[in-house]
Amino acid sequence: MSDPDPPRPPFAGLTDFSARPPVRVLSRDEIERMLAEHQLYLETEYHEGHRANFASADLSGHDFSGLNLRGIKMDRAVLRGADFTGASLQSANLIGVISQEARVDRADLSGARLSGANLVSASLEDACLAKADMEFALMAKALLRGACLREADMSGAQLDGAVLTRAELRKANLRGAGFRNARLDEADLRDARLGGAFLVGASLRAADLRGAYLRLAKLDGADLSYANLYDVEGLAQAQLDLAHCNGRTKLPEGLRGAKDAKR
Repeated sequence: MSDPDPPRPPFAGLTDFSARPPVRVLSRDEIERMLAEHQLYLETEYHEGHRANFASADLSGHDFSGLNLRGIKMDRAVLRGADFTGASLQSANLIGVISQEARVDRADLSGARLSGANLVSASLEDACLAKADMEFALMAKALLRGACLREADMSGAQLDGAVLTRAELRKANLRGAGFRNARLDEADLRDARLGGAFLVGASLRAADLRGAYLRLAKLDGADLSYANLYDVEGLAQAQLDLAHCNGRTKLPEGLRGAKDAKR
């Protein structure tokens, strides 16, 4: 009797081309016409025009910078190297998009759906992703410096090597997320849910973690110098023993940190 197939992650198919539907190829004229119809749809409060549907379309390298794309449908689209700088993408459907190295700086993606999206090495500096759904998103080496991720659901997301310096992650759901060797210096992580998160080798210098939930979070080699961990929940001494702290690290009562962080 053969062994049963191993279980697959919930969004495994979204980044597996063998499981993806055929890519739609659109001419530039078709793309521009659909964008114009979408603009009219928004300007007339949905009475005229049509909501653009770019699902599974290949839009690699296209320039969407500064456009109003609120509520647009782009699930499973191929967006490698596309430019969304300053675009409005509130409540957009971007589930399972392939967006490596896309430029999304200063874009508004609040409430957008990005579950299973591939944003490896994408640039999202100063972007707004408040309350976005980003479960199991692939964001290794992404640039999120200064981004707003307040109350975003990033459970199971992969952010190894990502830069989140001064990012706002207050009340974000980061359960089981991977932040190995990521930079979270001066990040706002107040009341964030980090249960089971992987912060191995991450830099959290001067990060604000007050009220965060850290049960079973992996802090091996993490730099907590100058970080504020007052009132964190679920943090055990065994976790701190593997992290780096300094004399300015603020710890909950009853816990102590090894003062050996690199400067």
